[in-house]
Amino acid sequence: MNFRRLFLALTLGLFTAESASAADLENTLYMDLKGGRVVIEMYPDMAPNHVKRIKELVRKHFYDGIVFHRVIDGFMAQTGDPTGTGTGGSGQNIKAEFNGIKHVRGVCSMARANDPDSADSQFFIVLADSNFLDGKYTAWGKVISGMEFVDQIKKGDPANNGSVTDPDKIIAMHVAADVAQK
Repeated sequence: MNFRRLFLALTLGLFTAESASAADLENTLYMDLKGGRVVIEMYPDMAPNHVKRIKELVRKHFYDGIVFHRVIDGFMAQTGDPTGTGTGGSGQNIKAEFNGIKHVRGVCSMARANDPDSADSQFFIVLADSNFLDGKYTAWGKVISGMEFVDQIKKGDPANNGSVTDPDKIIAMHVAADVAQK
């Protein structure tokens, strides 16, 4: 998808379940949750290194079985830590690729520590518009179908920074192009 089409689609809110069939399957993720399938359109033009790394991890089944360890109602659902504590990762940091994507409901963005270049494998899905994150975290995709399943993810304790007891998990993640080839 070229930048102009992406910008217009984001600005006008044109990403829908119907547009998923026309999406570039190499840059589309299927994330299976207990409630159903979530379809994520990735933005390689905006965050090429993050998209590349996420696809590498997905193809290694890194995210399969990983929990949503931090979920704050009305804010975001965070996953991608193999330890389930919020302190782990894949062991390979990614240099920040801050971009103009707004952190609106459904946007997928990388979690990180204080160092802007400390993103690894953890990411979050924005549950409600969070413009205070814009330009500070690398947004790399957006849920285009199945947001109702993301909304069903078990929420964490607000008094404990959203830490989740007995958290929900990602059943499996796939690059859509890989599924289509089977």
